[in-house]
Amino acid sequence: MKTLILMVALFSFNAYAEDIVKVCVGEYALCAASGTVETGKIIYVNNVAFEEGVSVCPVLTGESLADMTLTDGTCDAPTGQVWSLFSPQSEFPQAPDWKVKPAVIRTFVTTGEKGGGMSNMWSFPCVVRKHKINGVKLADCYGPMNESPKNAQPIGVGITIVTQAPEGAPNPVGGDLK
Repeated sequence: MKTLILMVALFSFNAYAEDIVKVCVGEYALCAASGTVETGKIIYVNNVAFEEGVSVCPVLTGESLADMTLTDGTCDAPTGQVWSLFSPQSEFPQAPDWKVKPAVIRTFVTTGEKGGGMSNMWSFPCVVRKHKINGVKLADCYGPMNESPKNAQPIGVGITIVTQAPEGAPNPVGGDLK
């Protein structure tokens, strides 16, 4: 529990009131090392329109952090779904082979080129896939592209982002340092 609270401070989720960020226990998708591709749809966060993206993410079990304003005030996802939540993991299954690998934190700067943006999957819905890959349960997670998990505002070009996605992953899931 102390590690989760420390990670919240580290990633500057301090913009959220204590009763909005909650610890959930159970299954969740961890998209920290995932890239994202555009769906061609629009998603709204706090009445602001963003391009929607989809990330393939491993489904883990344990403690994680959720933004209750985005999960309808519950840790329980609808049947066949999980929430994409945050948890500090030192290693977890990662694409492309979904073998367990160390979590590597890096930064990058957003660009205007295709795949040069970022995505936010924190506390958004995921549809669990029917078939595992290399024994790993996966989910397709849908969330906003170029939206800050700190304040739900648009992220532009030239912004430094923290992610665990490998270099070359399109529109990595992450958060801004501004």
